[in-house]
Amino acid sequence: MQFTAAQIAMIINGKVEGNPEALVHSFGKIEEAQAGQLSFLANPKYEEYLYRTKASLVIINASQELKEPVAATLIRVADAYSAFATLLTKYQEMATQKLTGIQEPAYMSKSARIGQQVFIGAFAYLGENVVLGNNVKIFPNVFLGDNVKIDDNSIVHPGVKIYHDCVIGKNVTIHAGTVIGSDGFGFAPQADGSFKKVPQIGNVVVEDFVEIGANATIDRATIGSTIIKSGAKLDNLIQVAHNVEVGNNTVIAAQAGVSGSTKIGNNVMIGGQAGIVGHIQIADGSRINAQSGVSKSIKTPNAAVTGSPAFEYTSALRSQAVSRKLPELEKRIKELEQLVKQLLTEKVSE
Repeated sequence: MQFTAAQIAMIINGKVEGNPEALVHSFGKIEEAQAGQLSFLANPKYEEYLYRTKASLVIINASQELKEPVAATLIRVADAYSAFATLLTKYQEMATQKLTGIQEPAYMSKSARIGQQVFIGAFAYLGENVVLGNNVKIFPNVFLGDNVKIDDNSIVHPGVKIYHDCVIGKNVTIHAGTVIGSDGFGFAPQADGSFKKVPQIGNVVVEDFVEIGANATIDRATIGSTIIKSGAKLDNLIQVAHNVEVGNNTVIAAQAGVSGSTKIGNNVMIGGQAGIVGHIQIADGSRINAQSGVSKSIKTPNAAVTGSPAFEYTSALRSQAVSRKLPELEKRIKELEQLVKQLLTEKVSE
């Protein structure tokens, strides 16, 4: 597929500087792009490449001031990074729109219902009463248990397993290897020291415009639903336990874990490898630093925490600064002790 600078500018609401008929057929990083490729500049650290890139077309911020001549045709937009993301999304949509029909071998129960322009890849399994909306893409080796519902325009990548009764909204993307609806970790301790399994009879509800990375695990609720709310983004290798709620537009980075029944608010940012205990609440707009251990509720909106156990970000940094100076402080204390002893000895001798 080829596009002109003018066509691309229309898609991203940009202004062309240079040749509006400049053609591009693919994407490239600004430092590596070749003729016929499109790139973008959003990070000022890469500005030097703007003046020597071989890309035919570069998307830049409207506020970008040029310090040298630029050979490439430019498209100025309000936010170059967001505009480039929009283009990549459109490109991906065009690629997936070509996928329709049911590949063989694939199993689909007689009670399953599918919408228009649906793609079902080879070796996929659709259980009883599965419902797929319009333009849903199910890639090979996907398992959909009984009564699973997936709404319009959602994409389920290879090897995903969605257990019975789970509900997936519109425009959801689930990446390879993820498991949704496996049993929550519920075991009742017994008098003899053993554990009795508590049946997990709830489900998982993933609302619209959610993206879930590869090899993530979202457990079904004991009773009710584990809920990933609209617009949330989950990275790879994340564990979300039973009855957790993840708020609207919350983002969670790789290898983070959320224990059971914790309620995470809207627009929360959780760093990689963070751990959150169960049965607590995380206020809207909270920011949890990477590798933090959150052991109690964060009640103040927009608070930033770090450390294990996690506490207020600025205080934590001060504590870390002090802890780095402890050896020096210990040395000074010993010197003061010796000085005091010496002074006391001299006073006694007088």
